[in-house]
Amino acid sequence: MQRNLILVVTLVMLLVMGLGISAVRSQPRDAADRELMQGVVFHDQNGNEAFDAGEPVLSGIRVSNGRDIVETDTEGRYSVPVTDDTVAFVIKPRGWRTPLSDDMLPRFYYIHKPAGSPELRFGGVAPTGPLPDSVDFPLYPQEEPEQFHALLFGDTQPRDQREIDFIAHDVVEDLIGTDASFGVTLGDVVFDDLSIFESLNRTIALIGIPWYNVMGNHDINYDARLREHANETFERIYGPSYYSFDYGPVHFLVLDDIKWYIDDGTGEGRYRGGFGPDQLEFIRNDLALIPDEQLVVLMMHIPLVDVDDRHDLYRLIEQRPFSMSISAHEHYHEHVWITHEDGWEGPQPHHHVINVTVCGSWWSGFPDERGIPHTTMSDGAPNGYSIISFDGQEYSLEYRAAGRSADYQMQIHAPEVVSQAELASTTIFVNVFNGSDRSVVKMRVGAREWEQMTQAIEADPQFAAVREAENAIIDAPELWRELPESHATRHLWKQPLPEGLPPGTYRMEVESTDMWGRVLVDGRVIRITE
Repeated sequence: MQRNLILVVTLVMLLVMGLGISAVRSQPRDAADRELMQGVVFHDQNGNEAFDAGEPVLSGIRVSNGRDIVETDTEGRYSVPVTDDTVAFVIKPRGWRTPLSDDMLPRFYYIHKPAGSPELRFGGVAPTGPLPDSVDFPLYPQEEPEQFHALLFGDTQPRDQREIDFIAHDVVEDLIGTDASFGVTLGDVVFDDLSIFESLNRTIALIGIPWYNVMGNHDINYDARLREHANETFERIYGPSYYSFDYGPVHFLVLDDIKWYIDDGTGEGRYRGGFGPDQLEFIRNDLALIPDEQLVVLMMHIPLVDVDDRHDLYRLIEQRPFSMSISAHEHYHEHVWITHEDGWEGPQPHHHVINVTVCGSWWSGFPDERGIPHTTMSDGAPNGYSIISFDGQEYSLEYRAAGRSADYQMQIHAPEVVSQAELASTTIFVNVFNGSDRSVVKMRVGAREWEQMTQAIEADPQFAAVREAENAIIDAPELWRELPESHATRHLWKQPLPEGLPPGTYRMEVESTDMWGRVLVDGRVIRITE
């Protein structure tokens, strides 16, 4: 028995020694047949983005090929297998930043495509040639406190330069000088015309903070015949379509859930929500290196509940005590709690945010005095963006309507005048833009007692009235686009007016308390007649 034990231990030791690089997570079996990319992660003290003699090296920094993850050794060195279609990247650690382009885009990657991209309408990556002897990643120290916030843009989605100008005037101008640490566009950066990526980047860069981008279904090469070629233009401009980074105490995973495929019946390219096995393996390897007590934020385009292989992702995050996720795509704003009804097996529901979009309802609706469409979304909420704030493991989300003050957080739908006989049959609707199933909304008229309103999962009548009024004016598609059909929203509340109100002019107040305990108050004047 002792002899057998010695034999087993010897075999295990030989196996461990044979693996060589112990930091590699889930290295494919055919890795020996691949080319090895190697290099150094270093503190770029002189800012020239080149590793110069005497510059400090950084150990324990993670580097990935989009599947495997390795950590730099005591000499700052790493080695990772690559194919002839790899975008390798450094995973930004806390307290450090990567280089930034002139357009404030993080440059944390190296594209290895020796033959370049196939011929595509919007152009991909030019041939990169042979792999350099050393692919080095520079980093720069920066302060990253426990408390910080970031900007979240859903679907900027301009069709052309005119709509980029809408974004500039409706959103960007008010954000210049923000104290947010960074921003993220949650996919559909543009609307199919990938040639305007760079013009939009220049506009958003004026905000003055690092800006990350998520892959959306309108950001792909529609003439691609293979999934791995659908991202070629995006990769040329932004780098990998999925990756991760740390900022402060939070770990962020930027995911690509656009699964591009060729329909066997029609031969046409289509998309659906999906991560794919390589990305899921990257997520698995990434999270294996993240402590359970660290907050993990997953950012994607298509809502998680609409992704084909979401249950594989659920298995990777459902036992973590601190995680949440954010998407866009739907052109409305909603808080979703993923539970066992969708196959979630975690002890607590998972909070998923479908974020408000910058373009609202695709720049539709009547133009305002600036010539910008009001572009109200189908849930009756205004276009805009979110501010997500972090404090250690805690987070909260704030809604910001484009072109409005920070106080504009709800819309009260009520008639101008109501007779006493109509009081009981008159229902007041309140659309609390960032409201959720966990919000409490109350109303009072004049000096009356507060009454709790009822959540109404139905279409916003204010939005329906605006749409009907606009459509009745004139059919002029050259002047503005028709608003979309309204849909039932979960951030609408209703309540009939109290009976017995004497004639007069009243201030009707609405108070909303959100899931984080924040209280919002708004009001509207209403007249009661005999």
